[in-house]
Amino acid sequence: MSFRPAGFRSAVVRSAVVLVFALSSGAVLAQEAKAPAPAATAAKLAATATAPAEQAAKPAEATAAVKPGDATAGQGKAAACGACHGMDGNSTDPQYPKLAGQSEAYIAHQLTNFKSGKRQNPIMLGMATALSEQDMHDIGAYFASKSSLPGVADQALVERGEQLYRQGDTAKGVPACMACHSIDGRGNPGAMYPQLTSQHAQYIEATLKAWHDGTVWGEDAHSQIMPGIAKKLDEKDIAAVASYVEGLHAAEGAGASAAK
Repeated sequence: MSFRPAGFRSAVVRSAVVLVFALSSGAVLAQEAKAPAPAATAAKLAATATAPAEQAAKPAEATAAVKPGDATAGQGKAAACGACHGMDGNSTDPQYPKLAGQSEAYIAHQLTNFKSGKRQNPIMLGMATALSEQDMHDIGAYFASKSSLPGVADQALVERGEQLYRQGDTAKGVPACMACHSIDGRGNPGAMYPQLTSQHAQYIEATLKAWHDGTVWGEDAHSQIMPGIAKKLDEKDIAAVASYVEGLHAAEGAGASAAK
């Protein structure tokens, strides 16, 4: 049997321990390389999860908020409208409505309906398609700053027209027009009920007949009101209230009056 000094045996033991430690460390390092640290993994997942949200937020941030209409800017934008509606919103052709004095919100809303196709009109679709929401408000502000020129009612139709406008017809289930459009026909801008005062009787009559026959200008609550009312009016009622509206105007510095 060979004899090894004690120092030799100690050296061998130390070498074995170092070797085992090295092998164990290598295995651990290899395992760590395969599986990232939990903190790093969580950070990476969080970054991946938030990226789509940040990307979705960017378009919203890039979209400029619509400001209240600017009448000065709207004057230039409304130049093309003048061919039918008059440069100051007082159309001379009764088939086209007067826009002078109409509220900004109502004009912008109708232009939006034309652009989307909810309100069908080939001419207005072409005019509205190129307009931004800001353009619509600017045009609305311009026409809202103008005054509607007074019209004249047909004397033979005033009595019935006035009854429908101011009292309605309970027997037919027709409410008074002034409940929404005000006593002088100026409308209610806050509730987005349009101005009617001095509007062309021909335009009002054609519009009421279209509603009576099933035309609807949109899906919102406001768009559903008039078709339901118009269905309860006969041709004589429509002609009478349309004529009365054309002659309806506010006396200067006083309340409302109708041409009689």
